[in-house]
Amino acid sequence: MRFSVGVLGLSALLVTGCAAASEDAAGGGDAKEAATAVARAAAKTERVGSLRYRMTGRMPEEGRLRAEAAMAVEPPAMSLKTTILGGPDQGEGEVRLVGGVVYVGSDEPTEDGKHWMKFGAPGGSDTPSGVKVDTAPLADKVRRNPAHESTFLTAAEDLRKTGTETVDGVTTTHYEGTATVDEIRASYKDEAKSVRQIREQALAQYEKLGVDELEMDVWIDASGRTKQQRFQGFGRKGPLDLTVTFLDFDKPVTVQAPPASDTFDLAEEMKKAGR
Repeated sequence: MRFSVGVLGLSALLVTGCAAASEDAAGGGDAKEAATAVARAAAKTERVGSLRYRMTGRMPEEGRLRAEAAMAVEPPAMSLKTTILGGPDQGEGEVRLVGGVVYVGSDEPTEDGKHWMKFGAPGGSDTPSGVKVDTAPLADKVRRNPAHESTFLTAAEDLRKTGTETVDGVTTTHYEGTATVDEIRASYKDEAKSVRQIREQALAQYEKLGVDELEMDVWIDASGRTKQQRFQGFGRKGPLDLTVTFLDFDKPVTVQAPPASDTFDLAEEMKKAGR
């Protein structure tokens, strides 16, 4: 499945960013107060039971893309539909998490004509031939709420409130700033282990792209939730510019498994092959 590789990479980098900021004249505000507002909004957005969001922008390798996702916390369910708009990986793909099972689909079928691959329930195992299968990390990434990454903005020494803006028809307060990867990492060193692990996994994705500094924007709505976030930077293979817009919260999310007739069951095929 050619396109599934790109989809998996994108599902691991559900982050957004920021535009380069103007001077504080757009709204002003104390940096500590701004950091508190951003952190509270991220925490509130992470506590939701379900959400939908839209992602648009550019990745250093894949190029321009757009994606839409819907996720529920309990029971865990997720659908991430991604379209790469140009280049060798141009096409559409989707990652689904249903009943603890990960499915990856593509608009380009496999050799047997099927459009989906089933990876089985999350967990690790060693087969007699030495093949290791563990989809737990992928499942965690797919169902991760991207709002937690907006806390990276609190590490910016130039963090500031720039004023009021309308985002997707909603009135928001706009915050922006710039921080290096090292500054972001230092900002959460005293957090709980579980928090550090989540932050580090997200930050590592930027480092793999060769991005060492992020320009970040966060827009907070009247309810105190993150409405939109944007991250920008430059990697080894070009610019990174991703914007995530949160569309709704705590509404029913239903994700269905793809048709069995159109799905290649990787775990089952490995059993047949004696692996």
